[in-house]
Amino acid sequence: MSTSPSSSVQAARAELAARLREIRLEHELTGTELAGRAGWHRTKVSQIEHATRPPSRNDILTWCRVCDAADEAEDLIARLRDVEGGYVEWKRLERTGLRRLQESALVEFDECRHLRAYCSRIVPGLLQTAEYTRALLRSIQRFRDLPDDVEAAVAVRMERQRVLTRGDHRFAFLIEESVLRYRLGDAECMTGQLGNLLTVMSLPSVALGIIPFARTRTTVPRPDFTMFDAENVQVELPSALITVTVPGEIAIYAKAFEELAEMAVIGADARALITSAISELG
Repeated sequence: MSTSPSSSVQAARAELAARLREIRLEHELTGTELAGRAGWHRTKVSQIEHATRPPSRNDILTWCRVCDAADEAEDLIARLRDVEGGYVEWKRLERTGLRRLQESALVEFDECRHLRAYCSRIVPGLLQTAEYTRALLRSIQRFRDLPDDVEAAVAVRMERQRVLTRGDHRFAFLIEESVLRYRLGDAECMTGQLGNLLTVMSLPSVALGIIPFARTRTTVPRPDFTMFDAENVQVELPSALITVTVPGEIAIYAKAFEELAEMAVIGADARALITSAISELG
């Protein structure tokens, strides 16, 4: 795995910066000359080319105009949009509350045919009960001081779970045993949630593996991530949502998922871990 889940975003920024540098060199301009003709501070070109300062749309338009490469501007601006979309802060996604964010994900879940998710902290969203989701979203709403549309957001997330029993979707979930032990909500909420895991793991579309505490590890726990087919990987950070689209990086997440799956137990052994966690709730 990459050392940072945002490495694909950094790579995309570096690729954009490299192409801008190539355009300057093709036009045989020095950085100082480009900055002078664009009316910029002399250090701006170097900062953009070293990917320490992201260019704006207007920066790209000006760069291409000065370098007589206007025909490349739209393509580079499209790349910029991809970069900006790869790292999106939660405060931007949730500025109007949690319901709209839940709604925006419905189409992606409907269209995905093979979803793989690894979680070390919370139960995967598609396997959550309404009570568990309510406790989770309430904690997020309070922590981020968001508008209170928690009940509407819970309803949307429950609607999303229709994909578990409709169509030709396949789901593979890996969770750490810690997910069974972390108490989100009261004992009644957790009992219901763990019981729901026992129910959904019997669905023909669902494969659930649990990595026990006692398992000798060949790899350390990873940040939570969800793979949508081979199209993208979403990684949730405390401050932002990372979307990985670079094929080479997606392959790394696929390899990590396989390694984690090798440590997991399934079937009766997984059920035993869940029932043990339920019994400890008292």
